[in-house]
Amino acid sequence: MLRILVANAKGGCGKTTIATHLAAALSAAGHFTALADADRQGSALFWLARRPRRAAPVAGLDWRKDLASPPPRTARLVVDAAPALRGRRVQRLVKAADLVVLPVLPSAFDETATRRFLDRLDRIGAIAKGRKPLAVVGNRVRAGTRAGERLEKFFAAIDRPLVARLRDSQLYPDVTIGGLSLFDAPGKRARDLRRDWEPLIEFIERAAGG
Repeated sequence: MLRILVANAKGGCGKTTIATHLAAALSAAGHFTALADADRQGSALFWLARRPRRAAPVAGLDWRKDLASPPPRTARLVVDAAPALRGRRVQRLVKAADLVVLPVLPSAFDETATRRFLDRLDRIGAIAKGRKPLAVVGNRVRAGTRAGERLEKFFAAIDRPLVARLRDSQLYPDVTIGGLSLFDAPGKRARDLRRDWEPLIEFIERAAGG
């Protein structure tokens, strides 16, 4: 089982959208997938409750208090972490994960919060020594904007290049409200946006040894 933690210390970075989309994508690719919600808001559980039966199945886990065991045949576990992770809780979730996905918005406020969070992760041995992969994902990126260029330069300067760049689109909230994702949606627009996810999914599969 590959355990994927989606986390950032700053709220509003699209963490739950990325976690739910990853779970849907991995399930659609044929992996039995579970999605654990460790955020008190329970947004991932809300998404799961609305997910239609016709969609690729995703098992749900409520991790807001305790880390319950996923179903025995789980091949991919995606964890939607709470924002403002601190102390033992962040260490526990990071140590339980095989890789960490870090979503970041193109803004100066997100850069500052992310730098502090990265410093915290670097103090956890497996991350600092490179034994546990870290995928930084630019979220709601608009090509050709100064904010997007600044984001690229920021992560290049700290030697954390972006693994994927997800474009800003109204289609994300449109599909999410019904428990779906771009990987469930038909049409050219959804197919085009799904290409943004390919580098991240390839990164995850390499980590799984696939």
